[in-house]
Amino acid sequence: MIIPELFDLSGQTAVITGSGKGIGEGTAKLLSEAGASVVVSSRTEEDIRKVSDEIVSAGGSAIPIVCDVTKDEQVHALAKSALDTFGTIDIWVNNVGGSTGRTPLKELSREHWDQTIALTLTSVFVGCQVAAMNMKKGSIVNISSRSSWGAVPNNSHYAAAKAGVNVLTASLGHELGPDIRCNAVASGAVPTEIFFEVMDLKPADLPAYAKETGVPLERLGSPRDIAGAVLFLCSEASSWITGEVITVSGGR
Repeated sequence: MIIPELFDLSGQTAVITGSGKGIGEGTAKLLSEAGASVVVSSRTEEDIRKVSDEIVSAGGSAIPIVCDVTKDEQVHALAKSALDTFGTIDIWVNNVGGSTGRTPLKELSREHWDQTIALTLTSVFVGCQVAAMNMKKGSIVNISSRSSWGAVPNNSHYAAAKAGVNVLTASLGHELGPDIRCNAVASGAVPTEIFFEVMDLKPADLPAYAKETGVPLERLGSPRDIAGAVLFLCSEASSWITGEVITVSGGR
């Protein structure tokens, strides 16, 4: 097998949640470049139509499906739409996640804890479950975070949710094999719209932030940096990898 064939996703269908912007958008576009038909999904129709149109304009195959991953019935409908359009689901990427904001424990409300767990952990559980019910063979990739390892002061609800994603991933790697592999990518700091909001930073702050946080590669990540790891985990190149969490964080 020559190198390009190791990463060829031709004939496969990929569902990516939260793919209207940021890491999800980058992942949808890269998997399309690798040959996959892509189901672009998020809560905002305008965003996913734009991403889908750009993929099609570049010669790829894509459809936009509105889905709120905190609504179980919408996740089931997302899988049905993918099957009705493309006939198969071979790749499922659970990308949605987020935090209600950096908040010290003593000020963190139960409501914000529940919202973060629902969006960041429970949605991944539901996505994995729906994917497993509708895939005969293939790869599930969950987007985790570098925050899932070690202490994350003032953002413990988000860190705990992502740590849960890691353990869920490892468990499902065992449970779903040999036909379905389940892995995760623990992303370092990627300056998406949500990142700027949660961290209260502006684009001009990024070089100083990268230096301050001690990233050995001296820059923050991009959606395509994370998408490259997702492509690897979806491809034949990683056919003997499951239940693993790969950290992509510039070394930090």
